Amino acid sequence: MADQDQKAEPVRVQVPGQASAQLLSATGLEAADSKGQLAWAGFEWARNPYVILITIYIFAPYFSSTVVGDPVRGQAIWGHINGIAGFIIAIFGPLLGAIADRGGRRKPWLAAFVLSMGFATFCLWFALPMNAGIGILGAAAAVIIANVSFEFSAVFHNSMLPHIAPQKKLAGLSGLGLALGNLSSLLILIFMLIAFMLPGAVPWSFIPEVPIFGLDTSAHENSRIAGPIAALWLLIFAVPLFLFTPDAKATGLSPKGAVREGVKTVWRTVKGLRHYRNIALYLIARMLYNDGKTAVLIFGGVYAAGVFGWGPLALTIYGVVLSIFAVLGGFVGGWLDNHLGSRNAILTSIGFTSLGVVLAVSMTPQEMFFIFPYDAATAAPLWDLPFFRTLPELLYVCVVILVAIFITAAYANSRTMLARIAPVSKMSEFFGLYALSGTATAFLGPLLVGVATSAFHSQRAGFASVLLLLGGGMALMLFVREERAEAVEDEI
Repeated sequence: MADQDQKAEPVRVQVPGQASAQLLSATGLEAADSKGQLAWAGFEWARNPYVILITIYIFAPYFSSTVVGDPVRGQAIWGHINGIAGFIIAIFGPLLGAIADRGGRRKPWLAAFVLSMGFATFCLWFALPMNAGIGILGAAAAVIIANVSFEFSAVFHNSMLPHIAPQKKLAGLSGLGLALGNLSSLLILIFMLIAFMLPGAVPWSFIPEVPIFGLDTSAHENSRIAGPIAALWLLIFAVPLFLFTPDAKATGLSPKGAVREGVKTVWRTVKGLRHYRNIALYLIARMLYNDGKTAVLIFGGVYAAGVFGWGPLALTIYGVVLSIFAVLGGFVGGWLDNHLGSRNAILTSIGFTSLGVVLAVSMTPQEMFFIFPYDAATAAPLWDLPFFRTLPELLYVCVVILVAIFITAAYANSRTMLARIAPVSKMSEFFGLYALSGTATAFLGPLLVGVATSAFHSQRAGFASVLLLLGGGMALMLFVREERAEAVEDEI
């Protein structure tokens, strides 16, 4: 019977007024046309630059070093901000997921989160140096609202996919969305570099003499503009999703009923994990090392801005370089998986990520690799370019390139690992748990960095604390077996 199902022709439905038949979606209803599917993928193009501009490369270092005015205190506060947002996501994410699964329509929720995220992100323009403007508290509130809205929008956006695409196109369309998100992030960083960071810093003929829009770099407007640009980019490029991608029909189930039914399903699956101890151990390990990886991404630029005094120009170039090498990480992850297996590929990726973090915190303007002294005051600059002019800075960039490659590889290996060990008949349920495990402790990494930075009064110690999560995840992975579990039908 399985062979017959695989060889059967795709089910098609004739839509009145159309000359050709339309494939059914993975849910068995009419799939969206190609325009609707592309608009769904294009939502990642609209959404993802927020992460690059705000949470990693431009606004985060500006906030910690300039708005707060003290890099050590700024790193601690940034950790607490992301920890609070992660806690809210962990508490309410599964409930919203239940609403998305059971309640039908997604677009009204998506519209609400897009608008709240756009408004909060735009407000970051008013976060002025030394606690002026909306101040530290205002900026913190805006970032928390934007982070939460970003993650909650993903819940409803992801849940649209089975309703708009045929089963055989799900993976390709999901990959297209990821690729568009990464591409838009890279392009917007390059735009920021040419339009706002390089003008006035280099005498290159193809670079404007002054930042466009007449921005005043002395007032840090070239960093603050990241907020409005991310907001407008989101609001403009999210429009095709609402115009062309069809929404699921309302089920008539109230939000309260949707939550109740969804939570029952999640709880039933979680209870069933006692029969899948190997998978449960893997999900716990992945929670730990995933939180560590996220913290490395969030705080890499914050650490560099505080320790090396990098400004927006160096940080933007840093972001462009790492974004390019992160693409390579996907191929490295595939190569490792093919040659070592998923479990060993994960251990390798997290191991090299941990090594990269150790080497990163070994670099300061005064020393390299903890033991080699360096005198930036007497050493000749490596070149005349206005960025990465000292050997420790350049070594830091090289080390973090290594981190970017293996963090990306670990993301790819982690998905493949679950696909190798979960029961085939329950793959969707376990990938739901996989998504839940990715948000259940989302606050842990940022909170750990924030607490460690405050406790030791050191950015180095705070950033290095992520090694506890990476190491804990690696230790648990040593006990995970790469073998497929048999389904226990009467429990889940």
